[in-house]
Amino acid sequence: MKNLIVAPAPHVHSGDSVRRNMLLVIIALLPAYVMSVIAFGWGALLTACISIVACVGFEWLIAKYILKEKPMIGDLSAVLTGLLLAFNLPSNLPWWIVIIGALVAIGIGKMSFGGLGQNPFNPALVGRVFLLISFPAQMTSWPMVQGISGSYVDAATGATPLATLKEIIKAKGEGGALVSQLPSLWDAFTGFLQSPLGGGSLGEICAIALLAGGVFLICTKVITWHIPVSVLGTMALFACIAAPAELGNGQYVLYTLLSGGAMLGAFFMATDYVTSPMTGWGKIIYGIGIGFIVMVIRTWGSYPEGMSFAILIMNAVTPLLNMYIRPKRFGEKKK
Repeated sequence: MKNLIVAPAPHVHSGDSVRRNMLLVIIALLPAYVMSVIAFGWGALLTACISIVACVGFEWLIAKYILKEKPMIGDLSAVLTGLLLAFNLPSNLPWWIVIIGALVAIGIGKMSFGGLGQNPFNPALVGRVFLLISFPAQMTSWPMVQGISGSYVDAATGATPLATLKEIIKAKGEGGALVSQLPSLWDAFTGFLQSPLGGGSLGEICAIALLAGGVFLICTKVITWHIPVSVLGTMALFACIAAPAELGNGQYVLYTLLSGGAMLGAFFMATDYVTSPMTGWGKIIYGIGIGFIVMVIRTWGSYPEGMSFAILIMNAVTPLLNMYIRPKRFGEKKK
């Protein structure tokens, strides 16, 4: 007769695993990554490779020689961190700065808190914000769209669409001439930026690819709709109210959602399991906070983009949301 084994819940395994979810997120990012390579050339490929290899290497070294534990690089979390870090960098960033960003992302943003599942802040954004503060000139020299044959080192630089929108807002009704410098909405949506400005980081080049990847993650139940919809919805509402005179409300809303890191942040950065709330209502409040902070920074702040700062700020609010908005206990009756 077999012994009865008594064990704590859960007793039903769904088949989910960290590796599976990380792999699905990486797959969802691939279309946008392909578009960034087409747009920015070999620099995008090199930046991502350096970032991924450095993140995996630093996690292995820190786990083995500092934390004295078995490295868990097989779960693909370090690979995803490296790819997301690369998506937040210019494609012409010097290789040694990319490595510093990877060290900060893994060493400070992740492993210093004990590794996967214990970090309070999104590691890739910790690395990105550190580089932005430490190397502002290199981090804001955005390469223009140049194609697969473009040079990694000698890429021409220019303003991003968000920087142009920022100048239009600052002009206070006198920025009509700047509107012609914006890429068309179709170019911003598809990633085929024909404007002499255009460009940005790897993750700002093709909204449709990021949107498709985000929908894929929702359909495969890797993420839920709560955070992306609340982030983008809040940004759209704010943009509709605060649209500059040079652009119509609808036009400004679309530029707001299709430019910068809106799609990348809403679907891939803010939805990180560890640093986002657990409940549906908590996620909605979290997303509204991110969208509001992003638009405040975009409208009145010094930086044209505020997605990284907004997500990190709301990461810090996540423990409070989890504390006060708790899921109902199994079997608990409605009051």
